[in-house]
Amino acid sequence: MVVPHTDLDIAQTTAGDMTNAVQDVTVAAQTTDGPSGSGETEYINSDWSKWLGYYKAIPEVKVAIDMRAIWTVGKGYSADSRTTVLMDHWTGWGNDTANTILNNLMVVRRIGGESFAEIIRDPQTDVVVNLKPLDPGAIKTVTNKQGIIIRYEQVNSIGKTQHKFKPKEIFHLVNKRVADEIHGVSDIEAIEKIIKASNESFDDVQELQHRYVRPRFLVEMDTDNQTKIDNFITKFDSTVDKGENVFVPKGSVSAEVLSVPSNATLNPMPWRQHLRDYFFQVVGIPQIILGSSGEFTESTAKIAYLAFEQSVKAEQRDLQEQMWNQLFLRVKFEFPASLQNELLSDEGKDEREGPEAVQPSDITAETGR
Repeated sequence: MVVPHTDLDIAQTTAGDMTNAVQDVTVAAQTTDGPSGSGETEYINSDWSKWLGYYKAIPEVKVAIDMRAIWTVGKGYSADSRTTVLMDHWTGWGNDTANTILNNLMVVRRIGGESFAEIIRDPQTDVVVNLKPLDPGAIKTVTNKQGIIIRYEQVNSIGKTQHKFKPKEIFHLVNKRVADEIHGVSDIEAIEKIIKASNESFDDVQELQHRYVRPRFLVEMDTDNQTKIDNFITKFDSTVDKGENVFVPKGSVSAEVLSVPSNATLNPMPWRQHLRDYFFQVVGIPQIILGSSGEFTESTAKIAYLAFEQSVKAEQRDLQEQMWNQLFLRVKFEFPASLQNELLSDEGKDEREGPEAVQPSDITAETGR
């Protein structure tokens, strides 16, 4: 007769607690970098070098920001003859033009959240004869207790002020300023996690490809002499690296390829494609703009293009207003190519040719003509 163990009694079952097994997603609360309310408030972009590193090292970031600037100011501008002649003589640091200066400022504004250029004025007429782009990581914005900019300070690498500018001496473009903050917001800040995930995935796939081309081996040697082992490791690694044959005495070495079965891991390519699509969706650049086929159909591509068109025109309008407010120059930036009229034409065509439209045969049947 078998006596049941009370320790194995099913009646002793207890329920687990998964309440804290998976943590809820939380987002850290933030406050604005607005005026302190007493005295002066200073701000300098301490993250500029980090954002610039992302821009220079990550191809997707660079092409997205560059393309945005190209579409905003790349086709040029129109203005009255006086303004055109004036801007035609802008040289920036010596070899610039008005177009390259403005393109530079638009790129920097999106990288770091804001861009600065020293305004060079004619001492007699006070007109703007040049704009010289500055390093945003070296410009400190100073406001009074009401949050109004009272000056800018150019600092050196150790934070010591080298030069002070009056507000009228600096052309200041701010990107997506929030509430009472005295600075803009970098586009890269919101996509940093996507960038890291994409690069991690890229490195994983790169390593996987290396393992297929140059696999790892588990090698057994019939010796425990460290000198002989070291010599063989050097020879074996060298021959594998060069893709040459290895010749060893029979029975002295046993080598086994360390590999992962083809279906033992997830296919990384759908994840990489998702990250790519998500990235360009967040930065607001349809992949059709870059010459890619990220949109599924012609209709979705047109809608994505139309949304992009509106955002670019809004950015152009903002730059036009800033040039008037800060430089007293009235310009109008050209938009490369609009699809709005074509979409309206397609909509009218759909209305005329839809299934509910009246056909000639219907008229004939009803009227008898």
